[in-house]
Amino acid sequence: MKDAIRLDKILANSGFGSRKDIKKLVRTGVVAVNDQAAKDSSIHVSPIKDIITVNGVQVIYKEFVYLMLNKPEGYISATEDLREPTVIELVPEEFSHYDLFPVGRLDKDTVGLLLLTNDGKLAHNLLAPKKHVPKKYFAKIDGTVTENHVRLFSEGVTIDDGYKTKPAELKIVSAGDISEVELVITEGKFHQVKRMFQAFNMEVTFLKRTEFGPLLLDENLEPGEMRELTEQEISLLK
Repeated sequence: MKDAIRLDKILANSGFGSRKDIKKLVRTGVVAVNDQAAKDSSIHVSPIKDIITVNGVQVIYKEFVYLMLNKPEGYISATEDLREPTVIELVPEEFSHYDLFPVGRLDKDTVGLLLLTNDGKLAHNLLAPKKHVPKKYFAKIDGTVTENHVRLFSEGVTIDDGYKTKPAELKIVSAGDISEVELVITEGKFHQVKRMFQAFNMEVTFLKRTEFGPLLLDENLEPGEMRELTEQEISLLK
């Protein structure tokens, strides 16, 4: 079978333990393929065509998982850290057996849209500099943002290390001592949004990512909550 996968790999990916655990499980006779008890955990089956059950309950196989997180403050975009809590700690138990990782990063105090997946190829495509994937942010700025700033951002901003950013689309939502803006960038340098405003002696006091490529933050998600992407959202990302 062209789409055949080892039974123990399917069950391991579905949260039934290690291959050693699954070997023991199969020996007990509770694993069946098309209503026939499986005799060997290493047999190849089709997760699409064959019906796999454990204790009579059908196993729905997913090779890749895509989760949208509304990232709260206080979490870093990493899979593990000895000092700080990571976004992986927010993942619901039903997805904990997948080797999920954040696609890109949001600073510890930045909130909003963050994609978690185990699909390395998709992550690479979304993060590749040559792809110019747009990322949209809402920000509060300590300082008055003007139309002159809009023009300068559109030309690219030279930040503290001498790097000139790619052109960015800045839109003023409200201007005053504390300005509110929307900003679209197509790259992801370290602390880039904050450093772009620092170039004009202004400080970002609040930063939220609202869009990542074609993906829009689901405003029904409370901070810290996540959900699987819809088939349509996945197809847009790909």
